[in-house]
Amino acid sequence: MRRVVFNQKGGVGKSTITVNLAAAAAQAGKRVLLIDLDPQGNASHYLTGRHTPPANNAAGFFNQMLTISMFEKAPAEFIVPTAHTGLDLLASHPELSELMVKLEARYKMFKLREVLLQLDTSYDEIWIDTPPALNFYTRSALIAAQRCLIPFDCDTFSRHALLGLLDSAAEIRADHNPELQIEGIIVNQYQPRASLPARMVQALRDEGHPVLSPPLSASVKIRESHERSLPMVYLDPKHKLAQEFTQLYQNLATG
Repeated sequence: MRRVVFNQKGGVGKSTITVNLAAAAAQAGKRVLLIDLDPQGNASHYLTGRHTPPANNAAGFFNQMLTISMFEKAPAEFIVPTAHTGLDLLASHPELSELMVKLEARYKMFKLREVLLQLDTSYDEIWIDTPPALNFYTRSALIAAQRCLIPFDCDTFSRHALLGLLDSAAEIRADHNPELQIEGIIVNQYQPRASLPARMVQALRDEGHPVLSPPLSASVKIRESHERSLPMVYLDPKHKLAQEFTQLYQNLATG
């Protein structure tokens, strides 16, 4: 299964959700690859604790697409293991920003899907973190994925942007990837005692949108998780948020 976590709005917890669900999959015994296509590299730093990208990374992976060589590296050579059993990483690199124009000019948007089809036999699940923009890397991920998850922060701006996100994914499905399905909306930073989040979530359900359960609670514990580069299922498995990530993953796996 290849999943992309997609939202054009920044600050909605996209990288945090991608990393924690990938970690939950690995903890469940799956062979998991996380691909970080955001030049900011938040998911890569979260998983590794490194400010400097590893030598083998996504920039080298995409740069190879721009050259013709008899000595090309295999896709697996750009992937590095993490400290967590069963969880590998194709790490981001700032150079991704510079490469994007060249990749677009050479019509390389379908190459990621070609490569991931080769890697399907090596991994049970592939999770893709994307930039907060509908750019080359995000489109490549939507073309390569089978399922799309949309983080939703309970505020008016996220509400207004949601229909545009759904339309963008639908357009990619219609034009390039009929296999792509909207798997669901992940409600993040949820505060059950506040009336506005509850009203917004209910409104989404009433409109027929696939809102996933459980919502992910707002918690300061996630800051410690970021600081220590430990996904919640490893940092504190008994914490409410860790259990929510685990339950959300289980619901996806059995849905």
